[in-house]
Amino acid sequence: MKAIWRAVICAAVLAIAGVSIADARAAQSSAPAVAATRAIGTVQTISGNNFTLKNDQGVSFTVAVQDGAKVLRLEPGQTSLSAAVPMQLSDVQAGDRVLASGNPGSGEHAILASSVIAIKKADVQAKQQQDLQAWTTHGVGGLVAAVDPAAGTISLKVAAATGTKTVTVQTSKTTQILRYSADSVKFDDAKSSTLDAVKAGDQLLARGNRSTDGDSITADAIVSGAFHNLSGTISSVNAAQNSVTLKDATTKQTFTVKITPDSQMRKLAPQAANMLAARMKASNNGNAPATDNSQAGQGGGRGFGRAGRGAQGGDLSQVIARAPAVTLADLQKGDAVMIVATSGTGNNEVSAIQLVAGVEPILEAAPAAALPAWDVGGGGGGGDAAE
Repeated sequence: MKAIWRAVICAAVLAIAGVSIADARAAQSSAPAVAATRAIGTVQTISGNNFTLKNDQGVSFTVAVQDGAKVLRLEPGQTSLSAAVPMQLSDVQAGDRVLASGNPGSGEHAILASSVIAIKKADVQAKQQQDLQAWTTHGVGGLVAAVDPAAGTISLKVAAATGTKTVTVQTSKTTQILRYSADSVKFDDAKSSTLDAVKAGDQLLARGNRSTDGDSITADAIVSGAFHNLSGTISSVNAAQNSVTLKDATTKQTFTVKITPDSQMRKLAPQAANMLAARMKASNNGNAPATDNSQAGQGGGRGFGRAGRGAQGGDLSQVIARAPAVTLADLQKGDAVMIVATSGTGNNEVSAIQLVAGVEPILEAAPAAALPAWDVGGGGGGGDAAE
């Protein structure tokens, strides 16, 4: 689903392009040996030769750039300073990714910088769009049905106009294989992995060359993870902990769902929810195709996928994209929600990737309904490009 794809994968394309903390650290290892203090993060404010920098742990640094300091611009994906080019300090802007190195300043978290290496925000955005387009036009996403490590293949169930189809993902020694961490959807936290880590029921996105019939793809990169598809009624809202609790309709387990800055939250209008509920009833009666998400994450139930394509209002992903955004303050005990969440680190504590409220009619029509698997849209997960 396009909304989930953007929530989860938009950061992914940056990491696959090489724009990650690891890359900045690799560049850092090439910094001058005289640097005694250094910080990697995002520029917050700038004033003359001084700027503030916030690292990925939320710690702020004040950086005073010394006269004669080396200021370099590194393109996204580059990890060697041999590819960097000189730039003016005045060209550094808020939002740029910077590695500042030098000597300790007079205050806490202060740096007298003799070296500034910047990855421009505009360059990152351009690279993101380029890579997102590559995933959109050359990608396929769905649920893993089976894995054959010996053959290097993955059988992937993807949404199609007639319900679902199986696509064979062929990997090789050169295929980049990444795996989400248990409680993060950021690719900065994703780890290089192996095909052995991919299991049936995982959600997976593959990018590469698809066959003419769309039944197979030779992958140059794959991304996988185990996720929960949850649906049910909110039991409590904890504003202090930025979380909600609910009992999943399928597993009957109670989950604590953390709402993070990366969580996408929307609420369906009653008319849209009723329309989708009617479609789900028709699907359950065998009158319309539907996507089986019974293996999605560790939840169950039936998802919408691209069922009902062409019907008034479009599919679920389109309806959600048009729905207004909400915050935790807009949620109340008793609200029905559908959630895609991380697999969690234990104790049924997970983080929301996407939360959709206003789904009471949908859950009445199909109590085990679930949000669909990834869909890169426009020729991706739905298999449209090949069909």
